[in-house]
Amino acid sequence: MGKLDNRVALITGSDSGIGHASAVEFATQGADVVVNFLEDQEGAEQTKQDVEAQGRRAIVVQADHGYEDQVKKLFAAALDAFGAIDVLMNNASVDASGVHVADLEIEKFERTLRSNLIGQVLCCKHFVRHRKERGGGGKIINVTSIHEDIPNPGGSDYDCSKSALRMLTRTLSLEVAEHAINVNNLAPGMVLTPFNQAAIDDPQLREQQVQSIPLKRAAQPEEIAKLALFLASSDSDYVTGSTYVMDGGLMRSVGQGA
Repeated sequence: MGKLDNRVALITGSDSGIGHASAVEFATQGADVVVNFLEDQEGAEQTKQDVEAQGRRAIVVQADHGYEDQVKKLFAAALDAFGAIDVLMNNASVDASGVHVADLEIEKFERTLRSNLIGQVLCCKHFVRHRKERGGGGKIINVTSIHEDIPNPGGSDYDCSKSALRMLTRTLSLEVAEHAINVNNLAPGMVLTPFNQAAIDDPQLREQQVQSIPLKRAAQPEEIAKLALFLASSDSDYVTGSTYVMDGGLMRSVGQGA
């Protein structure tokens, strides 16, 4: 018996990194998976194969979750294939622009918000409507970042989007509690995903970057997926509106030596 037997999980951005690892982890616990991607079809197909290797079903759907017509297409494909969606994991996002506010084109700021916040709002909207139609229940996991709290120069677009997503999580949790829908957010620190490709490719650079982390290492995507599994399963039925930080102690070290 798996923790997600006969459930269906829709994971945005599941062509790589945390999304891929979570799709596989969910499948090992009995879930079928809707694999979503924007550009990396090869990565998405690999995720599908890895889910199927666990004996579960998967479909691949290309969609830009930042636009409602695309979200409708994504949900329609999922429901056509599986009939229901039990878990929504809003994982897809883009990284910080690296541009300071004084030099930031507002169009770039808006693009980041569309990917990292508006898309999540749209997916939550359609998931909640679907779950209400089925009588309630369900899990929403919004993947934020430690940068929901910690500012980073050149990251105003990313930092603002992630902190806003945390507040979306908290607000939505109150709105849907009466329908037994749990809404939580998962805030990773440094994870060895394509967002940190330079550190993956260069062990010396990675060693420098992890010195501020008390555990002195970055996380593997599979470790984040273990926490996502908890939030997707009935183990978290009495948890909602909460933020789960998984950062090797990084946030506790901020300010040390001041």
